[in-house]
Amino acid sequence: MRLIGMPDSPYVRRVAISLKLLGLPFEHTQLSVFRDFEAFAAINPVVKAPTLVTDDGVTLLDSTLILEYAERLAEPSRSLVPNDPRQHARALRLIGLALAACEKAVQIEYETHLRPADKLHRPWLERVERQLLAAYAALEEDVEQASGWLSGERPLQSDVTVAVAWRFTQHLLPEVVRSASFPRLAAFSARAESLPEFVSTPLE
Repeated sequence: MRLIGMPDSPYVRRVAISLKLLGLPFEHTQLSVFRDFEAFAAINPVVKAPTLVTDDGVTLLDSTLILEYAERLAEPSRSLVPNDPRQHARALRLIGLALAACEKAVQIEYETHLRPADKLHRPWLERVERQLLAAYAALEEDVEQASGWLSGERPLQSDVTVAVAWRFTQHLLPEVVRSASFPRLAAFSARAESLPEFVSTPLE
């Protein structure tokens, strides 16, 4: 398999770390959707990161859909999805909050750095920041209630996605989401980032 995209994207990094945890070999081609637009378009005309090209040459996009496919390839014992319906629902909640945080962080980045200063819409920016902080407040509470990893005795998809989202946001917006305000998330992230799969997939 071939994964396309830069690891500074939380969605790309989420997939790369998950594939390693699932024990699935892949080649990682680091192309930027900005700097390498034409080269990326030659692989996927939509130019969306991450893109995964399967062994059969099928082009997949969207991190959640890519990971759904990857789960079908992995040994059941290495699955990152809880079997118990209640645990699964809780894991989906955590993943949803983390992905929402990523989305809001990207929106803030685009609003403040890509839009001309005279076109910046402050009420919209304040609304998105509020949504971002609400997602992390909910995750901080969930991390506090967890014993061990978030969804089991070993790191699963909820752990990967929450840790990747937190690290991305801290890299991008440390002045908006202050780590001191979310100490349990910060500690959880540090624990996850020490795992070999994370260390071998640096954000930068």
